[in-house]
Amino acid sequence: MDRRYVEVVGVRRTGWAALDRDPQEDKVEYVCPHCGARSQKNARRERALYHFTDGFLQDLQGEVTQCRACNQSLRVVPIVMLYDQDEARRFEAVFSQELSAAAH
Repeated sequence: MDRRYVEVVGVRRTGWAALDRDPQEDKVEYVCPHCGARSQKNARRERALYHFTDGFLQDLQGEVTQCRACNQSLRVVPIVMLYDQDEARRFEAVFSQELSAAAH
């Protein structure tokens, strides 16, 4: 059986980009394309498995998860690792259309 999941861009903040949370937490943040809720999940893949693609360190394999707000299954791919505020701004500029489409 071949299941198709809606895909959504995920963000994994590390280093200077993650100053607002406990350094022990390693979360992947995303916006559910079904309900528009911001959510997060624990990151599972090793950072060494991320590859430099399109100007960012990315996990192109992704992870399947379930939205905590609407319980819909979705696939978080790509997961982009951001290290500092400059990378975060650049990411928002590159992925702004995908992020705004997921919020609506």
